[in-house]
Amino acid sequence: MLDQTDFKILRHLQTNGRLSNQDLADMVALSPSACLRRVKTLEQAGYIQGYHALLNAKKLGYTVEAFVQVRIDQGADDWHQSFQDTIEQLDEISDAYVITGGSNYLLHIRTQDFEHFSEFIVHTLNQIKGVRDIQSNMVMMSLKRNGRLLPLRHKKIK
Repeated sequence: MLDQTDFKILRHLQTNGRLSNQDLADMVALSPSACLRRVKTLEQAGYIQGYHALLNAKKLGYTVEAFVQVRIDQGADDWHQSFQDTIEQLDEISDAYVITGGSNYLLHIRTQDFEHFSEFIVHTLNQIKGVRDIQSNMVMMSLKRNGRLLPLRHKKIK
């Protein structure tokens, strides 16, 4: 069971995974050795899954962002696994979700320009076995972007 100090460590690390152990220990009022033990325990227990750099998509030339809903013909026995295996190989898809509603999947797609996006939809995504319907929603402006940050400050601790 996580305690308040564990949640403090997680909050700080999810916003800055490059904190030194000394700085993190100071922020959570622990000795460096106690802090390091807690971080290692959180990693081993799977609460911390990794450390990553957050890249600037626009600076790297990825100007088109879209959320695409896909509906699959569920006639084949392996329709879900087949679709999952195929999209795993497509770099344009940054995130994919199984959803409820009129579609089976929601895909987050990033491309360098609209021409590449169009070609990807028509010649790649639409060609996947079983794809029945595709609905694209283009991102015009991003209002809030926390990525995968969890709202840990709102977590009630028992």
